[in-house]
Amino acid sequence: MQENPNWATRFVDADPEETREWVESLLSVKQSAGDERAQFLLKQLRNTARLEGLLKDEQSYSSYRNTVPIEAQGAYPGNLAIESRLTSIMRWNALAMVVRANEAYGGLGGHVASYASAAEIFETGFNHFFRARTEDFGGDLVYFQPHSAPGIYSRAYLEGRLSRDQLDNYRQEVAGNGLCSYPHPWLMPDFWQVPTGSMGIGPLSAVYQARYMRYLEARGLSDTQERHVWGVFGDGEMDEPESIAGLTLAARERLDNLTFIVNCNLQRLDGPVRGNGQVIQELESLFIGAGWNVIKVLWGTEWDELFARDKDNVLLSRFAETVDGEYQNLGAKDGDYNREKFFNADPRSAALVSHMSDAEINNLKRGGHDMRKLHAAFTAAKAEKGRPTVILAKTKKGYGMGGAGESRMIAHQAKKLDTQALYQFRDRFDLPMSDKAVEDFDIFVPDPNSEEMEYLHERRAALGGYLPKRVRKAPQASVVAVPPVSQYGKFALEANGKQMSTTMAAVRMMGGLLKDKSFGPRIVPIVADEARTFGMDNLFRQIGIYAPDGQLYTPEDAGSMMYYKEAEAGQLLEEGITEAGALSSWTAAATSYSIHGMPMLPIYIYYSMFGFQRVGDLIWAAADQRARGFLLGATAGRTTLSGEGLQHQDGTSQLIAATVPNCRSYDPAFAYELAVIMDYGTRRMMTDQIDEFYYLTVMNENYPQPSLPPGTEEGIVKGLYRMESCGTGKAIVNLIGSGTILMEVRAAAKILEQEFDIASDVFSATSFCELAREAEETERQNRLDPQVIPRETYVQKCLGSEAAVIAATDYVRAVPQMIASYLTQRFIALGTDGFGRSDQRSVLRSFFEMDRHSIALAAIEALEREGKIPAGVQTRAIKTLGLSAGKPAPWTL
Repeated sequence: MQENPNWATRFVDADPEETREWVESLLSVKQSAGDERAQFLLKQLRNTARLEGLLKDEQSYSSYRNTVPIEAQGAYPGNLAIESRLTSIMRWNALAMVVRANEAYGGLGGHVASYASAAEIFETGFNHFFRARTEDFGGDLVYFQPHSAPGIYSRAYLEGRLSRDQLDNYRQEVAGNGLCSYPHPWLMPDFWQVPTGSMGIGPLSAVYQARYMRYLEARGLSDTQERHVWGVFGDGEMDEPESIAGLTLAARERLDNLTFIVNCNLQRLDGPVRGNGQVIQELESLFIGAGWNVIKVLWGTEWDELFARDKDNVLLSRFAETVDGEYQNLGAKDGDYNREKFFNADPRSAALVSHMSDAEINNLKRGGHDMRKLHAAFTAAKAEKGRPTVILAKTKKGYGMGGAGESRMIAHQAKKLDTQALYQFRDRFDLPMSDKAVEDFDIFVPDPNSEEMEYLHERRAALGGYLPKRVRKAPQASVVAVPPVSQYGKFALEANGKQMSTTMAAVRMMGGLLKDKSFGPRIVPIVADEARTFGMDNLFRQIGIYAPDGQLYTPEDAGSMMYYKEAEAGQLLEEGITEAGALSSWTAAATSYSIHGMPMLPIYIYYSMFGFQRVGDLIWAAADQRARGFLLGATAGRTTLSGEGLQHQDGTSQLIAATVPNCRSYDPAFAYELAVIMDYGTRRMMTDQIDEFYYLTVMNENYPQPSLPPGTEEGIVKGLYRMESCGTGKAIVNLIGSGTILMEVRAAAKILEQEFDIASDVFSATSFCELAREAEETERQNRLDPQVIPRETYVQKCLGSEAAVIAATDYVRAVPQMIASYLTQRFIALGTDGFGRSDQRSVLRSFFEMDRHSIALAAIEALEREGKIPAGVQTRAIKTLGLSAGKPAPWTL
């Protein structure tokens, strides 16, 4: 084994006597003047050392031992014997549930090793800390490590909240009575509150939920002062960038209502998290650097006597020399191996355990399996004020699984155990089960009147009830009336040709909603450092930017009308350059109706390219969580955002949005369309409490805005309506445009009419996605419930069945092609397939071949091929319109 480069082994004590005097002096101060005085002296010494340049190699982590000393633990408030028996039952039932499912059907998957390592962590929380929602208390929020879901189901079954039939249908959900693999509110809307199945999303979301609680409190909307956010995550999960993305925010805003418990079982799926290092020390350094309070729970009670006799800190030296790969190896072996390989490596450590048997050495637990140590850590975390806390709990993956998975490389994938391993599991945890019951993987249920079951219910009653438990709808008393659209959107409905962009219209409508005395406080405007880009800087002064400390400085623009105003009760969430953070804030507000009983309407406006493409996984999780709110993809369109180039120009977000089942996506061309859609969506989400959210792409191109044509509201919401007809020629074509490209379509209609005597019906497609979904449902009904006259899709009703359809958008052609299969006539899609680039809008639209000339040519080609116009018109049009066959396809450049 290579030498561990741990910092503690790099220095030699040149003067042990002097070192002892310094240590004795510090301990003397602690004893005579107390901890605070000793800490003050250490801080002064550290500051002096920093000034003198002596801390260049300082490592910001402590020795490899428990943070909470024995004398600070206090008496355990619960019945350890009963809690241990309950934990053993949970552990067995979780294992049995997974194994039964795979024995019966095979291939269903599931995980037993993760919960086996975290059972004591969860049970400590369930029995003493996780508070449920009551009539007068909002409850804590717990983010559960996803692979531990079987253990949470196991507890809920004993609590009487899940049935035996549900347990028997673990990972078999289609029939409607199964249990999902991981926490998914969409699939279990009365149970799971937050999804954590995608690694990294849980930690980031937990930070922003804790911050959102403070936001609600600061604005006087909800009393969240005593509520707490707990997150149980894996050590391997902390490698995800999202896991650590919110750490400094949590410290900066002093979120002492937040506690992470990182289950440090030292293993990920394939092997050790840090085989050649120590992940716990690394995480401690990370969290300390971010400003968190760190509590380590590494060693169980059985170690206390050894530490007490270890006057020379030999154990700490041995711990510092041992890398995690070796800890995993030691954890998988018995006491005799541990004695030989760990303790006997140093005569002094060997002497410490000379009186112990191999069995006693084997029973030296890690701290994450000791409820005394865990309770002390949880208590210290709750008592910490002014900063968030992380508890680093050292555990064994597959704890109790013996040779079948305990601390072994295969533990994560283990779904079956041999009979001998099952017997060992039963015996290790003293489960009163017969050999046959073990072999049959029976679910163990204590007698309802047993002390275990009585204790289980008593502890949850003392903490307010059971959890996780999700609330589907906000209390009716918390629902406020949505103002009429004429109140905040009259300028858009009656634009009368006024020039503006749809981005400007969206921001103006949001400003109007904010002014409503009843509904305005429910709006949560969110930006990721682009408010000025979107014309939102007027909101700085109007509603203020949320800042827990208010404004401790005089802003440079203090003399202007729209100065940068931070305020403790500010309403605007200005998140800085973090789309992931801004989306997490949006999700917290978008699920406020369920988690906080306070329905809010978050409106997050951002560069559209940095939404679904950049944080699509977070949006998917928000959808799972049944989010309600608006996402505004601004400066949208691959050719409309003309100067920014390849990385900024969005041509795909509408396509990706269409893949999210409860996301309703729109690409409005006009301000009145936007007003109709926002009014419709707001009422659906805030009044009817429908679990859906809206994605609207808005542009920065100014052009004349017409007023709302009477009777078009239904078509705007459904996704398509006829805007105008051009020409009286015998040949006719349907032209469809969405967003700003509708202007090109209208211009193409004029070219066809004036230069080629071709008539056209011009349609505005506010949503190809909505059209496709309605058509898909209609087609399905016709397939499963045939009628003499088949049902007709809405898009077919609008476009008929004869005239060719030319559809152009500022997105890839796959967006309009979503409706192609539901039409019987010729369909041609024009879009912006390929990489974007910087140039003027007209040049870009010509480059991507979806400008007015390309649209006109597509119509002519379709009509000539169908024989509806004379041959040769297409050739003449190519020359007249200045087009060329020799130009490479844009998606190849």
